[in-house]
Amino acid sequence: MTQKPQNDPYFIDFPGRLARIQDTMAKENIDLYLGSRLRTLSWVTDAFCPWRSYIVIPAQGLPTVFTFVIDAARVADDSWLDEDHVLGYAPLGGMDQIGQIADFITENVGLKKGRIGIETGMSNYLPEGNLTHYEYESFRAALPGFELVNSHDIVDRLALIKDEGTINRFREASRIVDIGHRAVRDAISNGGWKGMTETEIAGIAALAMRKAGSVWEWSFTGGNEIACGYRTGLAGGACTPASTKELKAGEPLMVDIHAMFKLALGDHSHNYLIAPATDRQLWHAKNFVDIVALTLKTYKAGISPVSLAEQMLEFAESRGFAEYMVPGFEHGIGMLGDEWRIGMNDGPMPYWTNPEHVYRENELLICAMQYACPQENIGFRYENPILIGKDMCEPMSHFILDVEVID
Repeated sequence: MTQKPQNDPYFIDFPGRLARIQDTMAKENIDLYLGSRLRTLSWVTDAFCPWRSYIVIPAQGLPTVFTFVIDAARVADDSWLDEDHVLGYAPLGGMDQIGQIADFITENVGLKKGRIGIETGMSNYLPEGNLTHYEYESFRAALPGFELVNSHDIVDRLALIKDEGTINRFREASRIVDIGHRAVRDAISNGGWKGMTETEIAGIAALAMRKAGSVWEWSFTGGNEIACGYRTGLAGGACTPASTKELKAGEPLMVDIHAMFKLALGDHSHNYLIAPATDRQLWHAKNFVDIVALTLKTYKAGISPVSLAEQMLEFAESRGFAEYMVPGFEHGIGMLGDEWRIGMNDGPMPYWTNPEHVYRENELLICAMQYACPQENIGFRYENPILIGKDMCEPMSHFILDVEVID
């Protein structure tokens, strides 16, 4: 077991996180926690676990990760846990994940009965990692005498407020994204855009960010999302994997790029108009820039998603462009795998954001805004991780807020 020194700006006290989980387990009469979500694995292990993985957290002592056997050694090398606490499962007799984990709980941990906290539920985020119905039924059959209790909120509560090391990781991931944006702007300026495709734009950004230290274009919606022309108006260009469409004069371009640094996620969208830009396009652009600036000015501790949305939509109505705004202004963010939760999802719709969630200092989220006018083949997107402060927010990306006209 190794940990970096505490003078490292990216230091996270992972044993401390584990202790907080175990303290909460004791208070809620959970004898063992069986985590299956990507966000839980990232938050506890500090390792990227792309294969179906699980983490067994006993009432005392170190957790043990179970991941696909081909990746177990690498996960152990990345994590603060040692190789004895990262085990591989395989499609062999006695080595399948259900049987291996069940035997580990009864034989290694020594539990014969009790309450096992599991993670299940619903998400619009594909790789969430909630326990499937088959897994639930299989674990229940393999562990007679145990009660399986949905306990995902333990990790969710503890991960909500970000520590200094995590915040610094997000700042660095966003600095890397800004490098990608500068590379794209340099490439398309002075006519460089001619003949370029969306996929080429995505590659230019990816190369620059990789050189700067990014380990993954983390988005599950196509890596770096690039849209030009009419594609920018598809719900504001939301979730648009780069295509082979060529950039053209007189059309918009949306560049939404992603980086990952130590499991912290950088995500920023920047928008262009390829000259010549019409007065109508510039009107749309000013609307978008102004509402993004006002949104960033409004974010602070004490407001809620619904109160912020009401203020922004009132502003949009006063300027005559409310019909073009997608009425959502943020999504959740945390270490890899924690993309959509805002607050505790304890509102009127299970597993969705509570619109009355009151933001607290040192929450991190993505300011995410879409402006779409598909009938005019134009749209813009803004995404940027922000740190909630007492009286303001800190945008992590420092790239210019503008819709730039490129000759």
